[in-house]
Amino acid sequence: MDRRILVVDDDMINRKLLSVLLKKNGYTDVIEAENGKEALAMIQAEPMDMILLDIIMPEMNGLDLLKILKQDEKFKNIPVAILTTDDSKKTEALNLGACAVLIKPIKESDLKNILAQNL
Repeated sequence: MDRRILVVDDDMINRKLLSVLLKKNGYTDVIEAENGKEALAMIQAEPMDMILLDIIMPEMNGLDLLKILKQDEKFKNIPVAILTTDDSKKTEALNLGACAVLIKPIKESDLKNILAQNL
């Protein structure tokens, strides 16, 4: 599918796993970033159709990046799914504008549902 998806996670194994799952499900334009600062630069440089965003990362965490994106006219409509191991962050992420929260380890069926709802 011709959708550009950005996977943002400081853990390389998590990024690769998500990239493999996305490609397995037909999403071939998958880009990876290892922190919020790097992701923001990528988002500003080229349009994204969806962002899968970890919360706890160096440089800039996922919730800070989410706030920046949702306050910017140019980026506020990009669906952002938050990835976390901490279920207590779910309400905060949704209140900040996340379209969904996926609890790690991420199940392929949950990922497919989020993609189907938002792309």
